[in-house]
Amino acid sequence: MRKALCVGIDSYSLIDDLAGCVHDANAVKAALERNGDGTRNFDVKLMCATSESTYITRGALKDAVEDLFRSEDEIALFYFAGHGSLDACGGYLCTSENFRIDDGFSLNDLMQYVAKSPAHNKIIVLDSCHSGAVAGVPSMPTYSALGNGTTILAACGPREGAAEYDGHGVFTALFTEALYGGAMTLLGDVTPGSIYAYIDRSLCAWDQRPIFKANISSFVSLRKCAPLISVGELHKLTEFFETPSYEYPLDPSYEPDKHEVEDKSVNKEHEEIFALLQKYVKLNLVVPYGEEHMYYAAIRSKACKLTVQGQHYWNLVKKGTI
Repeated sequence: MRKALCVGIDSYSLIDDLAGCVHDANAVKAALERNGDGTRNFDVKLMCATSESTYITRGALKDAVEDLFRSEDEIALFYFAGHGSLDACGGYLCTSENFRIDDGFSLNDLMQYVAKSPAHNKIIVLDSCHSGAVAGVPSMPTYSALGNGTTILAACGPREGAAEYDGHGVFTALFTEALYGGAMTLLGDVTPGSIYAYIDRSLCAWDQRPIFKANISSFVSLRKCAPLISVGELHKLTEFFETPSYEYPLDPSYEPDKHEVEDKSVNKEHEEIFALLQKYVKLNLVVPYGEEHMYYAAIRSKACKLTVQGQHYWNLVKKGTI
């Protein structure tokens, strides 16, 4: 099973209300529930505080988190959007009844539930101020305490605020973009590592700095999008290129547009191969060798070769890992 708890708190009794957290929780829920092809992905529980009648208390949040992490699931994912606070003992997720800084749900308590969870992969995603304090060790501020199989994505550093823009959390807007394909691999998988890289590249040095912490042996896919290339097409890398450094020879028979050559004869097999080679070029797997463009590499009987990324995927195919 793949379970997710998405929490958004806009409404507070004694501190300022927020405007976009409930919307963000709903957006993350929608992104996680279905893969790109419409198949079921996560079973999502949504908790939202939009008014006094729907306040989320510390006890209610604690119970929901405990329930999320109690089972031996493939993935247990916790997402929170709301106020966050920090004191000398660590960080807190502010719940609706908060009166003072340490009234909220302690990030230390959160990590205790995560540490004891039998779930194979525990994913924590926090869009709140000071969220980077999660899994910190107050007596050793440069260290973090993470149990095996745990991954954390936090909106900002321990001493930073989490910004909102146009009614959305800046971090969550990028997080959902990443889930919908912005951070997918060639085969369509979106992993926590690719999500962090996408968010990190999208924010400049003057923005809040997202935090990534992990104690894992491999990345798990959080969502499957439509792949940029099929597995079968990737497997042909080892058919066309005998070795990672092999230069695949071309000639005019590969190029459908033969207006610059005298021989206009058609070779369908070569043209089909050339179409796939050009697809590789668009995905940065192959480059023409000796010419700037694939068209002239074919017309002038040059060659093409694998890029460094192409060599990487060639090796993966050869090892049978894809």
